[in-house]
Amino acid sequence: MKKDTMILGIETSCDETAVAIVKNGTEIISNVVASQIESHKRFGGVVPEIASRHHVEQMTIVLEEAFQTSGLTWDDIDAISVTQGPGLVGALLVGVNTAKALAFAKQKPLVGVHHIAGHIYANRLEQEFEFPLLALIVSGGHTELVRMKEHGSYEVIGETRDDAAGEAYDKVARMLHLPYPGGPHIDRLAAEGEESIDFPRAWLEEGSYDFSFSGLKSAVINKIHNAKQRGETLKDEDIAASFQASVIDVLTEKTLRAAKEYKVKQVIVAGGVAANRGLRNELEKKFSQTSIPLSVPPLKLCTDNAAMIAAAGTINYQQGKRSGLDLNANASLILK
Repeated sequence: MKKDTMILGIETSCDETAVAIVKNGTEIISNVVASQIESHKRFGGVVPEIASRHHVEQMTIVLEEAFQTSGLTWDDIDAISVTQGPGLVGALLVGVNTAKALAFAKQKPLVGVHHIAGHIYANRLEQEFEFPLLALIVSGGHTELVRMKEHGSYEVIGETRDDAAGEAYDKVARMLHLPYPGGPHIDRLAAEGEESIDFPRAWLEEGSYDFSFSGLKSAVINKIHNAKQRGETLKDEDIAASFQASVIDVLTEKTLRAAKEYKVKQVIVAGGVAANRGLRNELEKKFSQTSIPLSVPPLKLCTDNAAMIAAAGTINYQQGKRSGLDLNANASLILK
């Protein structure tokens, strides 16, 4: 009888301290996340030094809780997976050094994981993959289209040339004096407003699957400033709805076009912005008119968590990929 594979995952790339245990890369045994949103909210964004300090304070507590809720012991764990990058280097170092210390003390294999691979594999915790597939990753720091021919194989066919979609959301939210993180607040306002402002769509050159949201962000900021100078009143709801419509239009259109061109059998959505109701609804609407199945993870698996790192780490472990105790954090790690 084939033995189950139990992987411990550790995630500290930004402002969530997370530990999880996943069985066979598809079943969550435990998934504990300590969020720092309240600490960073007053600054309007994540402060790297504060994030690192909170990770140090929370790591042992979260690790113990993950084992307590799982009912497992270290004897049940086959390997330790950890986010190596990309992310905030100070935050990453806390997770990486924790994983290395545990791997040495418990004599367990160590497996480094790319953060974006983790977001992709969050989908496998809900539904098995069908290859070839296309992944749309949309988060605060990343906007990418990734083609996968098989497990552990990543080909980036499109990426942002400037601001990520989530970054643009946060900056527009700040202009509207909305609290951090801004994405959910923009999404809520957009549902109450009308698309009455014609903001630009950056399609770039023909055939490109790259993205650009810097121009859109600037257009929104200029619109708000110009209206104030003229004494005009713009409804925040209409700004949010018009801005979000521009972002979603580009994301969905390019994803649909790439899915058809590459003849994929499945499209998956990943990253924090995958929780956006407007984006989810529009993608579901567009792909319901095709024969290509769309997979969107539940909200709890869209944002950073360690179950996704354990899921991706399972594939690395099963493919024989190991990291040495010289593993280091890499803030700009490339997905390959």
